[in-house]
Amino acid sequence: MKLYYSPGACSLAAHIVADEANLPLQLEKVDLKSHKTENGQDYYRINPKGYVPAIQLDDGSMLTENMAVLNYLADHTAQSLYTPAPGSMDHYRLEEWLGFISSELHKSFGPLFQGGGETEKRKAKEKILKRLAYADEQLKGKSFLMGNRMTVADAYLFVMLTWAKKMKLDITRYKNLAAFYAGMSRRDAVKRALKEEGLPLAA
Repeated sequence: MKLYYSPGACSLAAHIVADEANLPLQLEKVDLKSHKTENGQDYYRINPKGYVPAIQLDDGSMLTENMAVLNYLADHTAQSLYTPAPGSMDHYRLEEWLGFISSELHKSFGPLFQGGGETEKRKAKEKILKRLAYADEQLKGKSFLMGNRMTVADAYLFVMLTWAKKMKLDITRYKNLAAFYAGMSRRDAVKRALKEEGLPLAA
């Protein structure tokens, strides 16, 4: 299985999950400005959407979209991560978290990364902090979003927190979220994924 990634992008969540579950993973870096892979290929020929993550499965087929990729990996972790059974309420809760992180957090960073105006950036930061406050409340008394076992949603949330820190958003005000970030940062799989992408260890 090959993961097409860009260092520190949302593809980092899939990378962390694969490392956490010891899934064999070949990495290929993508320059999202030139849309060239590190091997010189036109990334649009691999993934016409042009963004990461994309995974090439062992049968040669491609899977794109972060939620789909994370769900695929969740089903292949052999329970290294908590993957609720299809049809269970926890299964839908996990989908709920993935949807929240994708639509309410991930997309809200757009103006900050893509050169929005000052008013647009301010509103984006306010929305992000409001959503982080919700996640902080939900983490009360828990190590992870769904209890005491890590899910793919936790890897995704961790990446969003690395973005928040990059954008100088203060998450220390959210004690539960700060503890979650610190705990994730200490995990061997997280350290390994960051190192493999040439990123500094989370602080």
